[in-house]
Amino acid sequence: MSADDLLEPDRFEDTPHPRERRELVGHGVAEKTILDSYRSGRMHHAWIVGGEEGIGKATLAYRAARFILVNSDPHSEAVQNAADMSVDADAPAARRLAQQAHPDLFVLRRGFTKDGRNLMAEISVNEARKLVSFFNTTAGEGGWRIAIVDTADDLNLNAANALLKVLEEPPPRSLFFILSTAPKRLMSTIRSRCRTLLLKPLDAGEVLEVLAGLPDLTGEAARDDLRRIADAAGGSVRRAAAMLSEGSVEMREVVVGMLDRLPDLDFAAVHGLAERVAGRDGTERFDLMIGVIQDWLHQRLTLGAARGDTRLAAWAGLWEKTARTVREAEIYNLDKRPLVLSIFSDLAAATRG
Repeated sequence: MSADDLLEPDRFEDTPHPRERRELVGHGVAEKTILDSYRSGRMHHAWIVGGEEGIGKATLAYRAARFILVNSDPHSEAVQNAADMSVDADAPAARRLAQQAHPDLFVLRRGFTKDGRNLMAEISVNEARKLVSFFNTTAGEGGWRIAIVDTADDLNLNAANALLKVLEEPPPRSLFFILSTAPKRLMSTIRSRCRTLLLKPLDAGEVLEVLAGLPDLTGEAARDDLRRIADAAGGSVRRAAAMLSEGSVEMREVVVGMLDRLPDLDFAAVHGLAERVAGRDGTERFDLMIGVIQDWLHQRLTLGAARGDTRLAAWAGLWEKTARTVREAEIYNLDKRPLVLSIFSDLAAATRG
């Protein structure tokens, strides 16, 4: 495994990268939408694939890219008769994609810091310029050129503007799959040039199905334990993976209980939680805590939008602040204790209004 593999932000320990996954679970309607568009000969050049973290956005994007690179003629018999976007794993283009060696696929994501040891906190304009250069060249195999942006939430302003420039004047036979956990917060000028596909969280049975296909991750976990984890994962396989560690279900209940009591804060409990998620051995517990908090904020945003809640802007701002500070803490290996205290203090203040 290369350094690149070890630091891929969308690779969870003991699980295959989305480009390596052969099965797509739970998103058949979205897959058919892309397939039907492709074989119609009127494929939209840019797609925003939106949805919560860990539900299969990248898996769908790589699956579509793989199918199109293998089947470059949308009018071919193979495309016209396809039931889905699966392909033969031994197809040369599929093998090159899995090996990150296909000349006509570009993945735009966070680059490395100058010392090469960590990922940057955002996608820089220098990384985005590589995408621009990619589309300024001729397709290596004479077919489509495809970019996957993973994720657009990480783009800084200059990088977003560089992407926009390519979207405004796309070369022939170019495709973009732009992943985002919050498509509505992307630049309106980017959204207006894309077709948006919103993926729903998986149901518990679908999460369980994915977990059953990941023996390196699940190990000797009992089926009943996996079922309870799938029920509690909120539709996210990534969250379910984080919950496989010992005590994770109990940990989730602790965090949910603290959120339910807001705006009241038990500072001793918050300090105790901060200690549990701090340090190198607390990484999985920290990821689980953040996942529960993000679910809680998402519910407030959804309900607030429906009810015209005056605190909607505050919830949205807190979502963005939490995501940003968590990413920075992970990139720069910061002490997570102050972060936990700050997050819960902000949640309590927003709840009071």
